[in-house]
Amino acid sequence: MDKYLIVGLGNVGQEYDMTRHNTGFMVLDAFAKASNIVFDDRRYGFVAETSLKGRKIFLLKPTTFMNLSGNAVRYWLAKEKIDVERMLVVVDDLALPLGSLRLKASGSNAGHNGLGNIQSVLGTERYCRLRVGIGNDFPRGMQVEWVLGRYSDEEMKALAPAIDTACEMIRSFVLAGVDITMNQYNKKR
Repeated sequence: MDKYLIVGLGNVGQEYDMTRHNTGFMVLDAFAKASNIVFDDRRYGFVAETSLKGRKIFLLKPTTFMNLSGNAVRYWLAKEKIDVERMLVVVDDLALPLGSLRLKASGSNAGHNGLGNIQSVLGTERYCRLRVGIGNDFPRGMQVEWVLGRYSDEEMKALAPAIDTACEMIRSFVLAGVDITMNQYNKKR
């Protein structure tokens, strides 16, 4: 059975709930809810398992904190013997407008500490990532406060359709692959 690892980046703890930096966690929570599965507290992360048309999917929300996400990713790739090509990292992105989605097959970390750590630990930039736009409507020098700030109710309304679409993109990634999914979804937004 083909296996896939879907990683949502974020930070654990109530103080980080509903913050922009936890958008990856929010997408995985929505995917798990739609799949009627729950996360278990396992080694290096909260993990949920499901299958889709004969493919096994592991959802991972690392508990290592954002800047050490690579340790959790490396552990679960090795434990489940999953090729890095079958991994998708869902991550918040300041460079995209709120609710924009962009799937990439590889690339730089664009200054994102979670992606940077994954690349450092795995020794490659060649893994798929789904970037979820969180916007950048903050004064100069206030980037940390912005990403660690909570979404407003209005922002959540704008983000909700993107989270649903991100869940569709995860299913497409697993069933059709990254190229078809990029072609289908990157044009839409």
